[in-house]
Amino acid sequence: MKEFHDRLHKKYYYTIVSFIIVLMVMGVVIDNPFNSRFIIHGLMVAIISACLLFYPLFEHAWLRYTTVISSTVFFYTLFYLYPETWSGFVLLCFIPAFSILFFDSRLFYFSLVLNMLFIAFLFSYIVVVDKGQSYPYIYTDVVGNVVNFMASQILLYFIFHLTNLRIQKQRLYYEQVQQAERMKTTGQLAAAVAHEIRNPLTVVKGFLQYYAEEKEFNHKQNFSLMINELNTAEHVISQFLSISKPDQGETLNHVDIEPVLKDVTELLNMYGLLNDNSIHLDVEKGCYVMAHSIELKQLLINLIKNAIEASHHSGSVSVTATKQKRHVVIQINDSGQGMTQEEVKSLGTPFYSLKSKGTGLGLMICYNIVEKYNGTIQFESEPGIGTTVTIRFPLVHS
Repeated sequence: MKEFHDRLHKKYYYTIVSFIIVLMVMGVVIDNPFNSRFIIHGLMVAIISACLLFYPLFEHAWLRYTTVISSTVFFYTLFYLYPETWSGFVLLCFIPAFSILFFDSRLFYFSLVLNMLFIAFLFSYIVVVDKGQSYPYIYTDVVGNVVNFMASQILLYFIFHLTNLRIQKQRLYYEQVQQAERMKTTGQLAAAVAHEIRNPLTVVKGFLQYYAEEKEFNHKQNFSLMINELNTAEHVISQFLSISKPDQGETLNHVDIEPVLKDVTELLNMYGLLNDNSIHLDVEKGCYVMAHSIELKQLLINLIKNAIEASHHSGSVSVTATKQKRHVVIQINDSGQGMTQEEVKSLGTPFYSLKSKGTGLGLMICYNIVEKYNGTIQFESEPGIGTTVTIRFPLVHS
């Protein structure tokens, strides 16, 4: 995920990094004679500075790991080069805090484990080899220093854990706000389109019914055909209008996911055979949800059909349904072309589609159905690998 989209964020980052670099350079040049440890110290500062300055330009994971590893080696090098400076041990205790800046959980745990391995080697060296000659302030109280180090690591873990939880809640709230705005815009659009089209259809339908009764018209069979088509169009518009004004008072039923998925996959199997695609179904017994089977089928048909169309020739689509705690989890997986993270974020937006002739209304209706039944829908995709759609509904007993 890109972190530096706006200039203001990048400006603050470079301001803080510049201040850090100035402090590190001052630590090299002030009261430090030019010798071998001056060169090593200066080289480590140059490496860390380069990592920090280049990170906003690339924002790759390997650059984050390189920065954290370089910082770890840097602080342990300082501890080795300047054994008379007791504050170096304090810096070693707070090395994992550096990875918190990137808000990467894997990076933080990697830094935490790496620091524990380094400190274990360091204490072994001081106790077995050094024996207090260079580090008497550690050797005289090894147990106390170990306890202090472990306490600092636990403290950093809780700081990161609580901060990460807060960020996840804020991110979830932001996604909910986005979805609410999306549905609000969709409802306004649906109401406007339905209102503007239904009136002309009503007028045309009325005239056709009138003319169908006139004897001077010879091709009456065409009028019945047109009336049927207009009835179909009116039905579609009524469904479209339901996006704007969903019926919240309708009665829901206990729906067994197994027969619904079997009906949908049997229906779409012939469609998949056109491109030599197959559908593999695996459903756990007892997956019941509160919904309408027709809307549930509409949801699943849209998603499985999209998976088939995204799959390569002779590819396969996997559909599974399982019970996980208090939810029914339906997963639809394909090994097609996949999507980028930017494309995934735009899914469900009206008139946004990756198909050449798509309108995006199908996925928009899918989001609406899932939200209507207190469920969630999540897309995970990687270009060239495929896409997995995960739908969660509250589990009910049969």
